[in-house]
Amino acid sequence: MTTPPEPGHPGPDPGLSAIMSERRRLINLAYRLLGSLADAEDVVQETYARWYAMSRQQQDAIDSPGAWLCKVASRICLNLLSSARARRETYVGEWIPEPLPEPTEWTDARPGGDPADRVTLDESINMAFLVVLESMTPAERVAFILHDVFRYPFAEVAEIVGRTPAACRQLASSARRRLRAARTPATPPSRQARIVRDFKQAWEAGDIDALITLLDPDATATSDGGGLVSTALHPVEGAEQILRSLVHLESRLRNLTLVERMVNGQPGLIAQEDGVTVTVYAFEVAGDRIKHIWAIRNPDKLRPWTSAPQP
Repeated sequence: MTTPPEPGHPGPDPGLSAIMSERRRLINLAYRLLGSLADAEDVVQETYARWYAMSRQQQDAIDSPGAWLCKVASRICLNLLSSARARRETYVGEWIPEPLPEPTEWTDARPGGDPADRVTLDESINMAFLVVLESMTPAERVAFILHDVFRYPFAEVAEIVGRTPAACRQLASSARRRLRAARTPATPPSRQARIVRDFKQAWEAGDIDALITLLDPDATATSDGGGLVSTALHPVEGAEQILRSLVHLESRLRNLTLVERMVNGQPGLIAQEDGVTVTVYAFEVAGDRIKHIWAIRNPDKLRPWTSAPQP
């Protein structure tokens, strides 16, 4: 992001490099807090706008610009999270966090994309983790992400959240309980990749028996079209119901190409039509079976995938 000289600033900002070096950290923080790359970019833009709205004297009085930027970005996110709940009540269908491809793929997919916009992929970014974050209160989510993921002390978290350090400790503890309750036993990445590959091949072949063995009996499938494309408005529960949905989609699958891709750092699939990604599938695997499928079809959430490498 280039920042034009501000009125009242006598010349180039000697601290510009240091300030802009915080951009990637802010993008990473805001995406984890909001589950949306588009919203994260807006938050970072607004954060820098507030920095450059200050006079040089005001900027120089700040001991740690990086900490100041993080605090401002976090507060903006907290406000957005509070309003997001009301917005998502009117969202058509289910809301799923925005899926991310591998960083090496998404930079080329976004014209003029800045490498600083890339989100570091770790376990705090996988789809199952982000979906649990959505069930938290805004204060729980902010306290947990700032402390447990970004290692901010509770005294600093308290300044951002507007609670006491003890209250923030309780918020983070509550968030951890939610995550533990939803967590499934870890499956090695190689096994996850094999199961997703088997699912892809069975779906393409219309192999009902293979599909039913790959799905957990209590599996769920959730779709997000944002009201912009036709999709199931509610989660599909149970392996047999999911199987019926997959069979229903089989005719449409003939016009699509399924490609194995990493989705939020874990094995997933994308469906392409004439080289354009129209659906991203993320999976939660428990043992040797698929526990959850998330299908993101909302075009607004597929921007980083539009020009991903072809198979």
